[in-house]
Amino acid sequence: MGDAPSPEEKLHLITRNLQVTILFADLHAYLDNMKAPWELLELRTSYYENVIKAMLESIGVPLEKLKFIKGTDYQLSKEYTLDVYRLSSVVTQHDAKKAGAEVVKQVEHPLLSGLLYPGLQALDEEYLKVDAQFGGVDQRKIFTFAEKYLPALGYSKRVHLMNPMVPGLTGSKMSSSEEESKIDLLDRKEDVKKKLKKAFCEPGNVENNGVLSFIKHVLFPLKSEFVILRDEKWGGNKTYTVYLDLEKDFADEVVHPGDLKNSVEVALNKLLDPIREKFNTPALKKLASAAYPDPSKQKPVAKGLAKNSEPEEVIPSRLDIRVGKVISVDKHPDADSLYVEKIDVGEAEPRTIVSGLVQFVPKEELQDRLVVVLCNLKPQKMRGIESQGMLLCASMEGVNRKVEPLDPPPGSAPGERVFVKGYEKGQPDEELKPKKKVFEKLQADFKTSEDCIAQWKQTNFMTKLGCVSCKSLKGGNIS
Repeated sequence: MGDAPSPEEKLHLITRNLQVTILFADLHAYLDNMKAPWELLELRTSYYENVIKAMLESIGVPLEKLKFIKGTDYQLSKEYTLDVYRLSSVVTQHDAKKAGAEVVKQVEHPLLSGLLYPGLQALDEEYLKVDAQFGGVDQRKIFTFAEKYLPALGYSKRVHLMNPMVPGLTGSKMSSSEEESKIDLLDRKEDVKKKLKKAFCEPGNVENNGVLSFIKHVLFPLKSEFVILRDEKWGGNKTYTVYLDLEKDFADEVVHPGDLKNSVEVALNKLLDPIREKFNTPALKKLASAAYPDPSKQKPVAKGLAKNSEPEEVIPSRLDIRVGKVISVDKHPDADSLYVEKIDVGEAEPRTIVSGLVQFVPKEELQDRLVVVLCNLKPQKMRGIESQGMLLCASMEGVNRKVEPLDPPPGSAPGERVFVKGYEKGQPDEELKPKKKVFEKLQADFKTSEDCIAQWKQTNFMTKLGCVSCKSLKGGNIS
């Protein structure tokens, strides 16, 4: 009897006979709150088939065992339709809604189509005759749904494989509707640079860091290494063969966010260049523009279905900015660059705020100090601790970066509202939605004046007692 095959040999035997089916879920896309207009589904299917082939070829993946299928090729058949009705007779509304909670677009008045979506995805396993289905971890509830309900129709359970969801460049979930959260395969080099420049990548912060996650899940697996490109005066280039070593160096601020972004930009463009080149033909250019036409030139699909195109007003009164008093300051247990502060902002309990101020402001200078806090950001975990707001500071960039917390007028009390002069009567949003980027759009015009007064578009930040200022930074940014 011969030796048992090694794990590598077993994997080779499996992958040698592996057939991969890529489903273009055109009907699903329409059912998911009509994400794709019906008349564009055929064009978008063709577009994605060409893009996926170009992407896989760019990294050396053979295509001979790859099969592309459209959902509408079989989902409109008599047999499939009957199974949809059979499934609907045993599935509860609660289970259908729960299964699609992380995948189907959640709206105030959901459509019935969203309840059908999980059932169709479950039935796809049977009608495609697959042994396993692969998807992101956001699909886990649909996979659980399939394992429960397919046997109720006499069909067998399938294996389910899941990959982690890579955070978007903005720090929240990557979304096709949020342009700045993602890199498109056909983005120009200048678009890649612009998106990475804006990407959330706070020094030392590895939580919800889309740039680091992209390296971990996309770039690193392709070559089993990643090179940080940097000037000789900052240590020169460094090659990482273990991802966790890179993450640790970033957490310890050995690797600067600027160098990380620049290195990702170079590596990413090397991957995208062959795809761009393939789509630089008249036929594929025409396909891309037809599949994704300029929204400003499109007519409504039907009367009453057009969305209100009036732009949302982005004004300072939408920000809930308050005077706060620092009750306590401690070093973050898992991040040397972060403080964890308890700040009284006029509520029943102090808020926990995590700030990257360790190297800029001594602990004793923060203790018992009056500060300015943005209170209606969506809470976000930073190295495992949820931050319930942002302590606003003035900063001057450069080799010797300087940061100073903003100071409310003397005599201010915790909880007093901070406003931009002329916008004191507006009502703040209950919570700023990350996708709408209200704070980011306003923050682009936050500066300190020559008198060190905090301003938005040269209009002062104030409380009822006077202007908000910083100690010494003139013409600085505020974040």
